[in-house]
Amino acid sequence: MFRPVPREEVYRKLLHVLVVLLPVGVFYGPAIFFTDRQTILFYTLFILLLSVGIEIARFRHSAFAKWYFDTFGSMLREEEKNKLTGATYVAAATFFCAWLSLIDERMAASACMALILFILGDAAAALVGKSMGRIRIGDKTLEGALGCFLICLGLSFFAIPQLPDFGTKWGGTVELWQAILISVLVAFLELFPVKLEKIKLNDNLYVPVLVTLGAYLIH
Repeated sequence: MFRPVPREEVYRKLLHVLVVLLPVGVFYGPAIFFTDRQTILFYTLFILLLSVGIEIARFRHSAFAKWYFDTFGSMLREEEKNKLTGATYVAAATFFCAWLSLIDERMAASACMALILFILGDAAAALVGKSMGRIRIGDKTLEGALGCFLICLGLSFFAIPQLPDFGTKWGGTVELWQAILISVLVAFLELFPVKLEKIKLNDNLYVPVLVTLGAYLIH
C-alpha cells in the first residue's frame, strides 16, 4: 500500500530538480560563460553568500521573515524554520565541489556527477520513504535508501555519461561497477547521517563532497 506524500514534500522535491542547474553550471560554466573554473568558483561563492544573507535577514528582521514564510514556508521542514535551510547547505556543498573542480577536469566531472546524484537521489529517498517506507532506520527508511540507490544507478550508468563532453572529462565510460559503488556510497551516506558526538551534520553539505572524492578515487 502506498501512503499519500504531503504536497509540501512534493513541492520541495520538485524544487530539487531545479537545483540540478547548480552542478550543470559548475561543469559547463567555463564553456557557457567563456571563462575559467576559478571564476565559476566565485559565482558559487556569491550564491552561497546570497543564501546566507537571506538566512540572516529572516532571522533578524520580522517583516522579511513574514514575507519569506508566506512565500516559501510551505516547503520548509519544521526544523528549518529556526535553523539554516537545506538550500543553504546545498549552496555550500556546491561551492566546495566547485573548489575541488579546480584540481583537474576529471574532478570537475566527478563533482557534477556527485551533485546530480545527491540532489535527485535525496529527492527519490524522501518520496519513496514517505510513500511506501516500512523498515525504519533512524529517521530514514530502507525503502527510501533503495529508491535512492536505484535512481543513482540509472543516472550514473545510463544518463550522466551521455551528457555532452562528460566522457572526455571523466576519461572514458562509466563502468557498471563504478556506477554501483558510487550509487551505494550516495545511498549509504543518505541513510546513515554523520554525527560528531551529539551534533548531527547536515547531509546536504557533506554528502556531495564525499561522493565527489569517492567518484574521483575509484576511476
